[in-house]
Formats: sequence, structure tokens, C-alpha cells
Amino acid sequence: MTFTRDFSAHRVLAATSISYTVVLLDASIVNVALGEIGRTFGSPVSGLQWVVNAYTLTFASLLMTGGTLGDRLGARDVYLAGLAIFVLASVGCGLAPDLATLTLARTLQGIGSAMLVPCSLALINGAYPDASGRAAAVSVWMGCGGVAMAAGPLIGGLLIHALGWRSIFFVNVPVGIVGIWLTLFVDRATSSATARHFDVKGQLAAIVALGTLIGVLIEGPVLGWQSALVQAGIATSVAAWVAFFVIETRARNPMLPLQFFRNALFSASTFVSMASAFVFYGMLFTFSLYYQQVRGYSALETGLAFLPMTSMVAAGGLMSSRIVKQVGGRRSMCIAFGLYAVGALGMTLSNATSPYWLAAVPMVLMGLASGFISPAATSPALGTVEKRRAGIASAVLNSARQSGSALGVAIFGSFIATGRTFAPAMTLVLGVVVATSLVAAFVWWATSAPVPVERGQVS
Repeated sequence: MTFTRDFSAHRVLAATSISYTVVLLDASIVNVALGEIGRTFGSPVSGLQWVVNAYTLTFASLLMTGGTLGDRLGARDVYLAGLAIFVLASVGCGLAPDLATLTLARTLQGIGSAMLVPCSLALINGAYPDASGRAAAVSVWMGCGGVAMAAGPLIGGLLIHALGWRSIFFVNVPVGIVGIWLTLFVDRATSSATARHFDVKGQLAAIVALGTLIGVLIEGPVLGWQSALVQAGIATSVAAWVAFFVIETRARNPMLPLQFFRNALFSASTFVSMASAFVFYGMLFTFSLYYQQVRGYSALETGLAFLPMTSMVAAGGLMSSRIVKQVGGRRSMCIAFGLYAVGALGMTLSNATSPYWLAAVPMVLMGLASGFISPAATSPALGTVEKRRAGIASAVLNSARQSGSALGVAIFGSFIATGRTFAPAMTLVLGVVVATSLVAAFVWWATSAPVPVERGQVS
């Protein structure tokens, strides 16, 4: 009986780990294909921004609703549907005849990811009822994501070199099918449905607010900031953001519980998570163009060039809890953002003819910072909410990360699109990285200080 239960739990872990692997692989692997995609479709930088952001934007906008959908209909069935959508959308990406079709298929990939990622955690939670087993399972799940993030650029480079850029999407198909097959054997009872409320108005307002914001940032440099379309987009975005916060304030069961942010530590954790994703994914996009357009690297050479950075993301995540215990969460987080700043300053020494190691060393520092910050920010944030609300709190943090990623690609890409040459645009990007890192470090230091306990007060 115990063996059967353990085997079933391990099957759940295998299925969910496979899905998380392809989701994070897709978030990083596409960057090394930007040069090939641009040449295939004759796309400017703005078009490449949409290829990256169509996925992350949809993922960020629908992540919390994906969790609610899983609670209402059952995590297993929603997970299966999300994985099926992701696989079919990957086929669409691989077969895309033009940039618009590719962008639409990437949007569908984001929808699938938003359904399957929160339901993955729900399935693990149901399969591992004891706390120690669940913690170990979540560690394996996150570890698979870390490996995928680290290996993504290299795998992408190898696939593109051997089979062309379309192969980076087709590779998702057999992996996704294995995940679907494993999930079909999962008992629906591992995640029963509950009557959670859909915040339809809040969801629609969030999609419009975030979508128009990213759209304005990407298209503003192309159409001109004074164009009627861009001005309308700005007005729509502002109105949608105001509407979203009004709706969430008044809703009985809001998509985004604003009371979480009354806690300074939760607010700071959300902010530093968003800032780290903004910096890391914005640089991933920028460096991809730098290696392929400035240094003339192939997709494979670009994947190899990213290896020091992405491998340190996985290492930073594995070492995060140990570093926090030894150094302290407050100090170690500020040091991590300091590594971002030092790495960005170091990258200013790199140019089209400089030795590769001048770029590799700063990228190691930035990869280590990124890997450390995500788990180090998550743990204290979840400690500020009730256990029964940990799922929605985790969704808020993940949405903040995805939103930060989309903003990084949009803003840094707009710098590149408006620059006459790449070098000054790259310098501006690195300056923003330094400024963002210093602000994030200051916010964390100011809000994460331990509260002194007065005499007679129970700690």
C-alpha cells in the first residue's frame, strides 16, 4: 500500500517536473534564436520584443487566474489542459509562416503555462501530504526549473546549429506528450475542486493594464511617442491600472489581495523579485542581441557564451538557503543586488573586439545574483501570510517576476531600438541595471530590519 502511494506521488512529481522544465526552458531558449528569427522574417527589434514578451506577458497576466481555475475545476484536469495547449502552441510556433503567427502562438504558450504552473504545485501538495516529503518534492520541482534555465541557451544553440530555429519549439512536443501521459494516471482525488470565486473584472483590467503598458513601451520608439495610437495606449493603460486597483479594493474575493501589501516585508519581497526579473531577463534579451549583432556570434556560440551566466543561476538557487543562514537574509540580499551592479559596471568594459572573458566574469556575478534572489525573497514573503493563503501569495510573487521580465525586455529593447548604434544603448541599459539594483538593495535594507521586541512582549 505504501509502495503504491509512493509510486503514485513520484509519478505526480515526474509529470509536474517535466512541465516546469519545458516552461522555463522556453523562457530562456528563445533568446538565442532571436538573430535567426529576425533574419527569417526581416524583423526589427520591436518584433523580436513581441516574440519574447507575448509569452511572458500572457503568463504574468493569467497566472493567478490559472490557480483559481485549478481550484474550481480540479488541478489535474486544468494542468492537463494547460499542458495540451502548451504543446499545440509549440507546434504552432515551429510552423509559423510569419512573425504575427509566431507571436500569436507564443501567446497561446503563455496561456498554457499560466494554467499548468500553479496547478503543478497544487498536484504536488495533494500527492505529498506530509511537510517533509512535500518540501523535498518542491525542491526537486524547482531544481528541474533551475537546470532548464541554465541549460536553455546552450540547448537552443545546439538545436539551432543542427536543425534550425524552429526546432527549439518542436522539442517541447515529445517532452510535453510524456508529461500528459504521466498525468493521465494521476488520481483526480489528489486535487479536488473547491468553490473559489473568479475575479473576472479584475482579471480583464489587469490584462488591459499590463498589455497596453508593454505595448506602449515596445511600439513607442517605432511609431513615435507623439503618435495618436501611442497616446491612446498610454491613456488606456493609466485608466486600466486605476480601474484594476479600484476593483481589487472593493472586490469580496479579489484576484490580488491588496492587504498582503500592508506588510512591509511582503511588499519588499515582491518588489525585489520584480526588480531582479526586470534586470535579468532584460539583460538576457540585450546580451543576446549584443553577441549576435555586435560580436557576430552564431546561435551556438551565443548559447555557449551564456553558459557561465545561466549555470550560476542554478548554483545561486541551490546555495541560497545556506547563504541566508550564514550571512543573514537582510545582508545577503543587498550583496546579491550589489553583484548585479558590479556585474553591469564590468560589462561596460566589453566591446566588439575585447576578449570574451571581460564579459564572462561580470555575467557570472549577475547569474549568481539572479539565482540567489528568487528563493531568498520567496521564503520571507510566504512567512508573512496564513498558510491557507500561501498559494495565492506565491502566485502574486510569480506574477511580479513575469511582469518584471516583460518590462525588462520592453524597456531595454526600446533603448536598443532608438539608439543609432548599439554601444550607447548598451551603456544606457547597464546604467539602468546599476540604478535598479541600488534602489532594490536600499528598499530591502530599509524594510527587512528585525523589529525589536520590548520587554514583556511575547516574540
